[in-house]
Amino acid sequence: MSLKEKLLNKEAKVSVVGLGYVGMPLAVEFAKYTDVVGFDTNNEKINVYKSGIDPTKEVGDDVIKNTSVYFTNNEIDLKDVDFHMVSVPTPIKVDKTPDLSPVESASRVVGKNLKKGAYVVFESTVYPGVTEDVCIPILEQESGLRCGEDFKVG
Repeated sequence: MSLKEKLLNKEAKVSVVGLGYVGMPLAVEFAKYTDVVGFDTNNEKINVYKSGIDPTKEVGDDVIKNTSVYFTNNEIDLKDVDFHMVSVPTPIKVDKTPDLSPVESASRVVGKNLKKGAYVVFESTVYPGVTEDVCIPILEQESGLRCGEDFKVG
């Protein structure tokens, strides 16, 4: 059975790491079809979502109240996920260079909880080479797994 079939049969899970104006709509849309873990390190934001409020104003309070997304800031909840979508911001530093610390931090969290056979897709806006040169080494170091052999990245 393909991963798509497993996801649609709710035999596999999706995570969205980073629940801002990009991640929240992704999580809500995926939750229409499969089980979704919505992860963010900001506990206050998670509590707001759990109370049915959409601080991003991207999908609206009614959608948040009625979604099946499992909101969490506990990274252990990522252990059983088969398909991770990382959608954290890439702010700009004072010198106008990208601050990669959010994507590096998200890669560490996903890597520590990455299972063999999983997929990791980066939805964050980064310059060419960041996935290969920054994110994959972190994922491999944290997980002890090898990209292309034990997990896939997009």
